[in-house]
Amino acid sequence: MAMSRRAVETYQNVPTTDQLMKILSNLYDADTNPDGYVSLGIAENTLMHDVLIDHMHKNMNIPKIALTYGDGFQRLKNAVARFLTKHFKPVTPIEPSNIHISNGLTPAIQNVAWATADPGDAFLLGRPYYVAFKPDVSRRTGVEVLPVSFGDLDPMGVDAVQKYEDAILKAKERGQRIAGIILAHPHNPLGRCYPHETLVAFMKLCQKYQIHLISDEVYALSVFENRVDKDAAAVPFESILSIDPTGLIDPSLIHVLWGMSKDFGANGLRMGITITQHNPNMQAALMSVFEFSWTSSLSDLVTANALEDDAWVESYIKENQKKLSEHHERVLLWAKKNEIEYSPGSNAGFFVWANLGAAYKKYHTGEIENLDKTVIDALLANKVFLADGIAFGAEEPGWFRIIFTQEAGYLDEGLRRIMLAIKGE
Repeated sequence: MAMSRRAVETYQNVPTTDQLMKILSNLYDADTNPDGYVSLGIAENTLMHDVLIDHMHKNMNIPKIALTYGDGFQRLKNAVARFLTKHFKPVTPIEPSNIHISNGLTPAIQNVAWATADPGDAFLLGRPYYVAFKPDVSRRTGVEVLPVSFGDLDPMGVDAVQKYEDAILKAKERGQRIAGIILAHPHNPLGRCYPHETLVAFMKLCQKYQIHLISDEVYALSVFENRVDKDAAAVPFESILSIDPTGLIDPSLIHVLWGMSKDFGANGLRMGITITQHNPNMQAALMSVFEFSWTSSLSDLVTANALEDDAWVESYIKENQKKLSEHHERVLLWAKKNEIEYSPGSNAGFFVWANLGAAYKKYHTGEIENLDKTVIDALLANKVFLADGIAFGAEEPGWFRIIFTQEAGYLDEGLRRIMLAIKGE
């Protein structure tokens, strides 16, 4: 049977998920499946699941409205606006009308791209980047994603902003419109926050060329103390909404994303938030297609119920940040012990960006034709799954993202297997 051209082009160009499905269907358990795969490749935080589940059981009284189309997000938007105003410290308090709800950040990013760019237009994305940004933006919109390279520059430093302007000018020369810049702030996979001066430079750049600035702040509250890298000053998180845009940028160009998946370890709730404070046309555009990413009324209820409990939220955030710091320290000490290079100064997110390729070469003499594939194959042979730098647009081979937000025994087993893969034992 004939299929649409766009469907055929999409499935032919999208990497197969067979390997990932194989891994997820055979995960390691110390007692029931010791020969399964250890997954340190998917950005999920399991450290606080018991705390959130306990709160849900103790405080959830499910009303009949949860079985309907809901209340037009009235309760949820009020709860989210109050919560984000408190924790993001925006210059202008966030109003419920500034918020758009979607079933996760994947459709949120897709909808923002659809609303701000035409097919053939492009967004700029600095390397390394969160792997899903490219398909989220491009797959169903016809909008392109252009990676920005930095060479020896710090990709999060103020000097790197010039590279974005260079890309804008090159696009102009070939007749392509740049619609905006996408930031992961805090950064995924580097685990760092953009400094104030860099954010200001981005704001000025977007104003200069009248392009949108999308700041994905989904790890905003998953910041913690880096107990190991004392020489590398960790930058605290500062929401772009907390920077006064006066004289820097037309605030209608700023859009911020957040959700429950990371800071509350609830990927499965599928709860994404888009904050657009000064652009009613953008809000109208997002609402015109909201039914395609409508959330479950049960997810709305769970989210509102959690965010409205101020005392519990404060306790949750504090305990979560403590656990993140402890597990982050565990991986960095392992890396130092085994002389594995990693990106220093990280203090946010669930990951350590590590150069496993360089470590692999220490134990294996001779020429390695494809370092990334060689290390990936070795890891999978030892039944440990990591996200590789190829997918994340790494500028150098051999880099991998290690997720540390798993129970300590599970994490240690994964780290043990990584070393087996590197050493070839």
